[in-house]
Amino acid sequence: MRRIAAVLLLTLICTSARAQSSKPLSQAQLSPAERSIAQAKNLIDKNPKDFEAYNALALALSRRARETSDARFYVQGEEALQKSFSISPDNFDGKRIQTWLLLGKHEFAAALDAAQKLNKAMPDDVMTYGFLTDANIELGNYDDAEKAVQWMLDLKPGNMPALTRAAYLRELFGEIDGSLDLMKMAYESTPPNEVEDRAWILTQMSHLDLVVGRLEEAEQLAQQALTLFPGYHYALGNLAKVRIEQKRYTEAVELLQQRFQSAPHAENLFELAQAQQLSGQTA
Repeated sequence: MRRIAAVLLLTLICTSARAQSSKPLSQAQLSPAERSIAQAKNLIDKNPKDFEAYNALALALSRRARETSDARFYVQGEEALQKSFSISPDNFDGKRIQTWLLLGKHEFAAALDAAQKLNKAMPDDVMTYGFLTDANIELGNYDDAEKAVQWMLDLKPGNMPALTRAAYLRELFGEIDGSLDLMKMAYESTPPNEVEDRAWILTQMSHLDLVVGRLEEAEQLAQQALTLFPGYHYALGNLAKVRIEQKRYTEAVELLQQRFQSAPHAENLFELAQAQQLSGQTA
């Protein structure tokens, strides 16, 4: 599910342009999500009744959750969204972000229902087809997922969110090289300043190479992702998998310890324990 949520967020960022105009020098060292959070808060300070600014804040907090794997940002995003609805009940952008939150909470049937309602309200909204794709994949409705992602491509040919979803479907169907080609296209269409998005795509490309045993390529892509976005938890996890395949278990443990420190989840702790066992650290 973390994979789907991450794919989904690539669509959500398309609505954040309003909160991403200038980049003050004081924000030069911030991540893309941190800059978006600061800019959205600045808009709110200027006009506390601006519901779109609260939508931008909810979206930015969701992006920060992906950057850090810290679920507290999702909670803060929900709070920002409720403020948006208190100003403008049922506003469409807020409903879109709310649908993403349903997916993030694994409420797939509810997310599908919400996405279908959004689709009826605005049939040409690319993001909504992304929601339909993601919910249908999680519910096993692969034909409907394929149709939804094709609509995304028809409405906006070559758009990055559709390419990553199409790539995921290709992977599910066992078409690894086709999936990798689509991920490469998505990477090439991602702006250079969106470093976390680019790092995420590189990590997925690394994962695909690892699936088919191309360890050298997988390692290079994971390292490239970490160079682009240092300490990135997704890339650390995938590089650790490469190290395990290389039987470099101690290095895998070090990488997974670093990941767990930044993203202390049960799944990450379990994978760390597995690597420790392989390295002989059975205690």
